Amino acid sequence: MAVIDRLFARAFRRGLLTVVHPDGSRRTFGEPDPELPSATIRLSRGAAAAILRDPGLGLAEAFMDGRLTIEQGDIMGVLTLAMANSPWEANDTLLLPGPLRRSVDAIGHRLGRINMRRQAKRNVAHHYDLSDRLYDLFLDADRQYSCAYFSDPANSLEQAQADKKAHIAAKLAIEPGMRVLDIGCGWGGMALYLHAKTGADVTGITLSEEQLKVARRRAAEAGVSDHVRFELIDYRDVAGRFDRIVSVGMFEHVGPPNYRTFFARCRELMTPQGVMLIHTIGRLGKPGVTDRFTSKYIFPGGYIPALSEIARGYEGMRYFLTDVEVLRLHYGLTLQHWYDRTVAAREAIVDLYDERFYRMWTFYLAGACLSFRYGGMANYQLQFSRARDTLPITRDYMIEAERALRQDG
Repeated sequence: MAVIDRLFARAFRRGLLTVVHPDGSRRTFGEPDPELPSATIRLSRGAAAAILRDPGLGLAEAFMDGRLTIEQGDIMGVLTLAMANSPWEANDTLLLPGPLRRSVDAIGHRLGRINMRRQAKRNVAHHYDLSDRLYDLFLDADRQYSCAYFSDPANSLEQAQADKKAHIAAKLAIEPGMRVLDIGCGWGGMALYLHAKTGADVTGITLSEEQLKVARRRAAEAGVSDHVRFELIDYRDVAGRFDRIVSVGMFEHVGPPNYRTFFARCRELMTPQGVMLIHTIGRLGKPGVTDRFTSKYIFPGGYIPALSEIARGYEGMRYFLTDVEVLRLHYGLTLQHWYDRTVAAREAIVDLYDERFYRMWTFYLAGACLSFRYGGMANYQLQFSRARDTLPITRDYMIEAERALRQDG
């Protein structure tokens, strides 16, 4: 039995994976499972060695380069088989790189996550300055590129993203005339929503020049540029004081060495009665290392924090942590929508870039989706205040405000 077959035999126990080797021989691994798909993959020469060296990156690059082709099913099905057989709670590290590779990766990760200011801008541009057309093809109309909120798993992506904005706005307890800072504002959807629903003046900041152009255009088209402003600036360089701060999907790019800088700067930017809401992907377990595929191809410099790392970032700064919510499966549902829309737009994406980019993007979305379904990822929403009496002492106000925002459309 080939070495790669021994790996597959240990890794695929539930569900059926058939592997066609370069010499034409076929092996099937696992047992039928009504809850899991079946898949058939064909390996060309060199693919097995790459997977053995580093299962995650090797599998990704073999798929991207066409050295691993899928004859039955799709990449979502293949990765579902792999991750469903090794869920986070089982503590099974079979498909992780070996100890030496993990040690080397850990050193590189510590060096790479320093996230200096110039590097931070380059890292953001790597991902967010891609073609506008790409994001239009798989995101909702408001371009919410972060975890949606599914009050019902059957809801559409558009409904879930609208509900996410209402969910966050309700926690911010914004009153008319307040000044709000949106750190990592994306294409401006949240900032525009907060102004429209609350009457607040909102400043959105980003390090993406492409996002800035779109956000400013949207504010101008809505006729609210005097109340919703967007700037190309690092959070460390923002001036002024704000009644509320919101940050959605940006904290993953801060880097642990900068967490205390981030929280200290935000505290300086908040008024004495200020409130802040951070929405971030988080690890369910202890601190870890960004996988090589993600750091190489998707989010260079990005890192998903453990809750303990976030806590070390703000402890001792006299913040009141006033609310914590864990969204376990919401991002998995969101990413499934993004994946399905990407697959439906295959021809358009290949025309924009090429087949290799399309395969990379589907691998990214499928792997991310399954990391919330079977892996060790969740979303955290953390609410902070500077004063102990700023917010009501029960969560009822959030529920009431969210209901009103949804009814308002």
